[in-house]
Amino acid sequence: MKDIILGYGVDTFGVDECCDLIFSSLQAPGKRWMACFNPHSYAESFDDKHFASALRDADWLVPDGIGVVLASRMLGGSIVDRVTGSDVFYGLMERMNALGGMTVFFLGATENTLTLIRERLARDYPCIELAGTYSPPFKPEYTQAELDEMTAVINAVKPDVLWVGMTAPKQEKWILDNLPLLDVKFAGAIGAVFDFYTGRVKRSHPVFQRLGLEWLPRLLQQPRRLWRRMFISAPIFVMHVFKQKLTE
Repeated sequence: MKDIILGYGVDTFGVDECCDLIFSSLQAPGKRWMACFNPHSYAESFDDKHFASALRDADWLVPDGIGVVLASRMLGGSIVDRVTGSDVFYGLMERMNALGGMTVFFLGATENTLTLIRERLARDYPCIELAGTYSPPFKPEYTQAELDEMTAVINAVKPDVLWVGMTAPKQEKWILDNLPLLDVKFAGAIGAVFDFYTGRVKRSHPVFQRLGLEWLPRLLQQPRRLWRRMFISAPIFVMHVFKQKLTE
């Protein structure tokens, strides 16, 4: 089921049900993908139609942010808990490891980060095969030659799951444009999870997560990167939610 929040269909499933559904989809024909919806992604999509199209195209658009949960409650929806990119990453990886014989590919981040991922993956998920990693150039847009190279590298190994960590909105737009060309079963746009998994960026303490304040320690860790999310994107999202509520 989905709640319609500001024109986007956001999944109402909890973490376990969401991960179960994605895991089940790996056994079925077709290609599917997941994106995260939060106040910042909404504010970014407001002026970026390509990004908006990507968010609407995702098979799973998970409520990644306490603001989305509160908006659902205000609008009479049924979202109970937030579902983060980290939740889906760990949940799906655990299910794949338990089954065994499945493959993953990591696209994004730096070579140093990907090296750390390779080292940790071997310890944490020994029954998952790492099909490959690729660090694309750090730039706003890619040339056709660069896009072709990424597609070729991924398709050469045909991973079951492709994790994409290019940061939003680039990663979502990349998946929208390139998924039809990829030989994968599922792609997940998980951004900062690459850094969380390696420990390069510390995820907020579970207490802050439960209180819906996960953003606060992260803002203190990375103020230059995250201030816009808190002080520009969040107010825009809140204002538009109130407007939707008043017009219903």
